Amino acid sequence: MNLSEDVVVAFRDHYGADPDIVVRAPGRVNLIGEHVDYNGGFVLPMAIERAMWIAVRFRPDDEVHVLSCDFGQTARFTLSDFEYQKPHWCEYIKGVAAALKKRGHTLQGWDGAMLGNVPRGSGLSSSAALELAAAKAFCEVSNIPWDPVEMAVVGQEAENDWVGVNCGIMDQMISACGMAGHAYLLDCRSLEGTHVPLPTGVKIVILDTATRRGLVDSAYNERRSQCEEAAAFFGVDLLRDVSPEMFFAREAELPELTCKRARHVITEDVRTLAAADAMRMNDSETLGKLMWESHVSLRDDFEVSNEALNTLVDLAMAHESCLGARMTGAGFGGCAVALVREDSAAAFEREVAAAYQQAVDLEPAVYVTGATDGAQRL
Repeated sequence: MNLSEDVVVAFRDHYGADPDIVVRAPGRVNLIGEHVDYNGGFVLPMAIERAMWIAVRFRPDDEVHVLSCDFGQTARFTLSDFEYQKPHWCEYIKGVAAALKKRGHTLQGWDGAMLGNVPRGSGLSSSAALELAAAKAFCEVSNIPWDPVEMAVVGQEAENDWVGVNCGIMDQMISACGMAGHAYLLDCRSLEGTHVPLPTGVKIVILDTATRRGLVDSAYNERRSQCEEAAAFFGVDLLRDVSPEMFFAREAELPELTCKRARHVITEDVRTLAAADAMRMNDSETLGKLMWESHVSLRDDFEVSNEALNTLVDLAMAHESCLGARMTGAGFGGCAVALVREDSAAAFEREVAAAYQQAVDLEPAVYVTGATDGAQRL
């Protein structure tokens, strides 16, 4: 399936003409660094081969007309006068427009057809892919210079302020800043990032549990509050500023749950920086070990895994070709990510999927992926 060609065909069928341009923006998987973004810490995501494509034709007015091939729906709005209406895929596009206008940009209208293959609700950030693809479309038709960091913030503002989802910056940043063959070490406080090469001889395998995330909003808010409580105890704004030495010297003074949450965040930052160092040294064994340690911490200290994720990660780790695996994303369902030897990735995909289906009577979706470039005009 070539979605960049399919979206052009869909545009032609719907509008009766060819598009002027095609843009794309990828989803992402986070290799390590979970639930640390809102603590000002470090994350190590990569842009995946699954993405959102939008075929675009310039309009001479300020109207935006969009066909969603995935939903089989159309939507339209006027850039001079639009407002939030109800939960709908078009609100992400309107949110991007609102954030760009807030920055003083003058926007031009466009006709679009969009098509994506990032699974919705799986924790691979289909929403950020849509936001950054929409941002790229607006920039192209409105002659706005493309600043990846600024546009990542635009996407985050669309989701926070317009759609009403209190996400961090990681998803939009990697969708904007991804680089083929590399992950992206992001400092979530300064928004400074560094591309880090993936080790050779390995593949990244995404394992979708086929369970959708429950309890995420309430659990997220609860854990965020616990992290803020721990930061206040240490007299800092963010847990990122508590060193392991500071934490372990005083951990006995913290309430048990607060202690566990803080321990995860503080040690996860250390693991993430160590993982980036391992990748720079082409050390896939150490990277895999750190991914597994991250899962144990998320499972036991942060308590955001679930039975399906634990089962899938355990089955992945038991396979001879697996160097490391962990849950990825917010938790309570969604996906795991595994680091697998390239020469046996196909066997891993087949055998772990079969073992998981036998264990829990659910069929997982499995995606072997490389790291791709961020949002771009094709």
